[in-house]
Amino acid sequence: MKILVTGGAGFIGSAVIRRAIADGHSVVNVDALTYASCLDNVAEVADSADYTFEHADIRDSEAMSGVLRKHNPCAIMHLAAESHVDRSIDGPAAFIETNVTGTYVLLEAARDFWVTSGRPENFRFHHISTDEVFGSLGETGFFTEDSPYRPNSPYSASKASSDHLVRAWHETFGLPVVLTNCSNNYGPYQFPEKLVPVVILSALSGKPIPIYGAGDNIRDWLHVEDHAEALLLVLEKGAIGRSYNIGGENEMTNLDLVKMLCAILDRLKPHTTPYADQIKFVADRPGHDRRYAIDPTRMREELKWSPSYTPEKGLEQTVRWYLDNSAWLSALQARSGVGERLGIAQ
Repeated sequence: MKILVTGGAGFIGSAVIRRAIADGHSVVNVDALTYASCLDNVAEVADSADYTFEHADIRDSEAMSGVLRKHNPCAIMHLAAESHVDRSIDGPAAFIETNVTGTYVLLEAARDFWVTSGRPENFRFHHISTDEVFGSLGETGFFTEDSPYRPNSPYSASKASSDHLVRAWHETFGLPVVLTNCSNNYGPYQFPEKLVPVVILSALSGKPIPIYGAGDNIRDWLHVEDHAEALLLVLEKGAIGRSYNIGGENEMTNLDLVKMLCAILDRLKPHTTPYADQIKFVADRPGHDRRYAIDPTRMREELKWSPSYTPEKGLEQTVRWYLDNSAWLSALQARSGVGERLGIAQ
């Protein structure tokens, strides 16, 4: 297939591109190159005849229509989004503009392209979202595709809004869509504002390793390479109009995750004292969701997919990647917000 990927210079988008090209697809990477984008993320495929880059913003209707007409893709994978909860607390406007308005603009461009192309049966619009749209779980239970939407942060509210837009464009206009909602991702190339790279960077820099609240918030951790594999499978084989929850089946508290990362660093890059000694509990994030967990039954039974990475395997691979790619990490450290505490506005 020829796939147009929005946000392909970001963390998850670049993983999708690398995997898609390895699987024999051709890819058009559309990215506005905002603070969290990095073209080094796709450097290994940049010279491929199957890769094309378009510097464009999904909020720009003319640009999106032009890219679609120019490249004539048979599928769109929409990953471009503002995604950091802490930044959404400090500045919600960017999340509404990109995640809501940007998705609307892209949907309209896609609909026009699909209609003028004769409504090809093989066309797909794949919207990639998050489990955070479902809100917070208690001690038991799991999110399913039928869970009610109860977003608690500006970020998750903006993603919930975009999910609803995609469903509406399918039901009202017939646009052939599939949707996915994933759990917390980790892995190589993750921008150093998210928990896993923050822990690694803080530990190696000898700085305090910050943990919000008591560190007892629970997340389901999904390796980005497992996620990329699942996304492409949904694109190819998912049922039109259907949503799929993609989880790593790896629940753990934030504190347990941080301790596991510290133990891996103790083995791979020993320090005079254990890295866990640098852990520091800090003021919690406003509206911090207690627990996320995904029931992946639909992915497993309909599409025969399950994650391959265990936390032990995936986190060690991730730590090794950051240790081996210090230049990549250093180049991003001067960008806005990196190393700062965000998301404490009341």
